[in-house]
Amino acid sequence: MADDRLSVIFAALADPTRRAILARLAEGDATVTELAEPFAISLPAISRHLKVLEQAGLITRSRSAQWRSSSLNPEPLREATVWMERYRQFWDTNFDRLDAHLKRMQTQTERNEK
Repeated sequence: MADDRLSVIFAALADPTRRAILARLAEGDATVTELAEPFAISLPAISRHLKVLEQAGLITRSRSAQWRSSSLNPEPLREATVWMERYRQFWDTNFDRLDAHLKRMQTQTERNEK
């Protein structure tokens, strides 16, 4: 189940418009109209992006009279970060080993040139 949830989260994050919407919501709640301002796309297109973000759990939407605002829900981002952190540690370790190997090779080459 966790992998399926991560797939939905990463699929939602794959789109640059949705990432920009999340960045805007990190500053505070916003309406569809406010979220649409920087984009050259229609309000229905923004609404579709919001639906994807909501289905991924990345945002929550509320209604107050005629206004419908969206809020950032950071928990799914934390889940994705925790998952990626394991791989960051793996790559950091491998890059450190590669760096040490390259330094040994460089030192050996310098010795051979003398």
